Amino acid sequence: MIERKTLQPARLGPAVWFPDPNQAGAEGLVAVGGDLSVERLLAAYRQGLFPWTANPPTWWSPDPRGIIELDQVHISESLAKVIRRRTFEITIDRAFREVMQGCAAPGPGRQGVWITAEFMEAYTRLHEQGHAHSVECWHNKELVGGIYGVAVGGLFAGESMFHRADNASKVALCHLAGHLRERRFALFDIQMVTPATQPLGAKAVSRREYLSRLAVAVAQDCSF
Repeated sequence: MIERKTLQPARLGPAVWFPDPNQAGAEGLVAVGGDLSVERLLAAYRQGLFPWTANPPTWWSPDPRGIIELDQVHISESLAKVIRRRTFEITIDRAFREVMQGCAAPGPGRQGVWITAEFMEAYTRLHEQGHAHSVECWHNKELVGGIYGVAVGGLFAGESMFHRADNASKVALCHLAGHLRERRFALFDIQMVTPATQPLGAKAVSRREYLSRLAVAVAQDCSF
């Protein structure tokens, strides 16, 4: 249960402004209000925040923060076999909205109810303007898994992933990590460590460390 005593969230006005996330409690609630415009979303990611609800928008920076070190992705022997066999066809940015819809659908070990129609529209706008991206896994021309997130400078903020076939989301994440390495991204943010991401090398770092690394990452000029 969220303890709100530790922070009085600021309500955002017309200007794109956020309180200092270092002043938030461990649960990470930084602010309440504003909108899900492209400008505000990008400002949030640059400052280490992300939205969790849309009505009203709530902005979060939890402590600790989940990340995956791009040079330390762990691929098990069984997953490596799946990748070598090319069980799935992998594409990038071919079906962004469909990946979001897959992530929004309830499934085993995945709670997508927070991905509302408002989120769908907001992140589709980000995608159309070149800031949000997806990796898709296909089998027999059917979308069976994927992951999506937001790129800002050398930061990639992973938002959610899904699978309808065994290992599909893991393969998508591994492909994404490889792509980010090739593009010299500095930080792969996954918000929180989960049972699905921990075996792949996800780890928790303090908010202070995350924000320090974020400042360096967003200053880089990387192209997804």
